[in-house]
Amino acid sequence: MRQLFLPALLCLLLVPAVARADDEKATMQRMAQEHQHDKPTASPAAMEQPAQPVDAEEVTYGEAGGKPLRGYAARPKAAKGPLPGVIVIHEWWGLNDNIRAMTRRLAGEGYQALAVDLYGGAHADNPDAAMKLVNGVLQSPGAAQENLRRAAAWLEGKGAKKLGVIGWCFGGGWSLNATLLMPDKIDATVIYYGHLETDPAKLATIKHPVLGAFGAEDKSIPADSVHAFESALKKQGTPVDIKIYEGAGHAFANPSGGGYRPEAAKDAWQRTTAFLAKNLK
Repeated sequence: MRQLFLPALLCLLLVPAVARADDEKATMQRMAQEHQHDKPTASPAAMEQPAQPVDAEEVTYGEAGGKPLRGYAARPKAAKGPLPGVIVIHEWWGLNDNIRAMTRRLAGEGYQALAVDLYGGAHADNPDAAMKLVNGVLQSPGAAQENLRRAAAWLEGKGAKKLGVIGWCFGGGWSLNATLLMPDKIDATVIYYGHLETDPAKLATIKHPVLGAFGAEDKSIPADSVHAFESALKKQGTPVDIKIYEGAGHAFANPSGGGYRPEAAKDAWQRTTAFLAKNLK
């Protein structure tokens, strides 16, 4: 009887993990459809300057699997002493110039911002290449999780007493993943059109505020999942602010892509900076 019971129990334990991985993979495949004619070509909006002068540099923020973790960090030039930290997670294109610019803009709001690299130095300029990089992370999620742990530790080592996390697209899903991974370290989470967890039991550890920005025309992140995510957080008492933008699709806040919608992007950015200021400063 025991010989029959143990394999059955093992299968029951594996089903949720397999289902979760399959669900995320399906989201990424829908995301590929949203990006099928897209390229990360920068518009003038991608070069918008920070609210104040910043210092920025390529950094090594730790080591995982015997390899250095290299990213991009920025902080205000005039800042003295420790600042709240923000982990910045790139879109499915990778840590490119657009994400570096967004990192500088976040630093300009008064943070030490660290853009992580979940692709190990690679980045894509077409949807097929991006999907290959995404699949590499999905096949080895433990490496990405360790990457984010090291990023949090690096910012804490720089004196950050509070930590936020923000991500777009692929990075939006990983912003939530980082929160689920380190609920005791993250104080504010920002998700731009990323893959969502909707199981209340899995979201139960999130107690700090969450901000979400989604496009009504985004076929990769169904509105039903957004509403289910919001409802689950509200029922457990987690402060959550979700906005779904009419007339906007996937990647509406990316100024280096064809889906860019300036008005929605501006509003989402204003909500983001106000949210981070309220919860990290």
